[in-house]
Amino acid sequence: MSGQLRTVSNWRNFSPSLDLDPVLGAAADSFVALGYHGTTMREIARRADLSVPGLYHHYPSKQNMLVAVLDATMADLRWRLDAADDEGDGDPVARLELLVSALVLYHCHRKGLGFIALSEMRSLDPANRRRIAARRTEVQRLVDTAVLDGAARGLFRTRYPLDSSRAVVTMSIAVATWFQMDMSLTPEDVAQRYVEYALNVVRYHDAADRR
Repeated sequence: MSGQLRTVSNWRNFSPSLDLDPVLGAAADSFVALGYHGTTMREIARRADLSVPGLYHHYPSKQNMLVAVLDATMADLRWRLDAADDEGDGDPVARLELLVSALVLYHCHRKGLGFIALSEMRSLDPANRRRIAARRTEVQRLVDTAVLDGAARGLFRTRYPLDSSRAVVTMSIAVATWFQMDMSLTPEDVAQRYVEYALNVVRYHDAADRR
């Protein structure tokens, strides 16, 4: 886990990579490059500069490594979302803007981990899938509460607030499938655009005034 202090002021800041142990870092790199099913324990051992028996000393299975990578990813994402949500100070529009910014920035800066979370849920054993899915549902609920609050106050005019919220989260995390750091757009540029998209999805009636 990153050694950064978890405060409202630094949820936008990212170290070059999440502070995974060397074995998990090697596993994550291999899952991104080859996919979970294309990754062998021998390949992870090679990337970690360990023998295969040495690898098993740290983690008993490839499944165990995938779960550990996803747990670390969800923990890192969640504290950032909670800090962003707190910064919104109960204003549903500000909360939505900040939560979308946090989601998009995360999936730009941590795109490899985000891609694993998007693509490898299917590779989890049923019990692990249920547990990780529950953590993902918690993330969705954060955005749901902001959208439902905004709709209740007449700020968001969407007829389908929960559908709109799911669309906002889905498009925000999908940034991990295409964003590249060598693009002309920075993560902040992408986040700003996606905030505008999100406000349009929920039909915020003053969206043009907040650009």
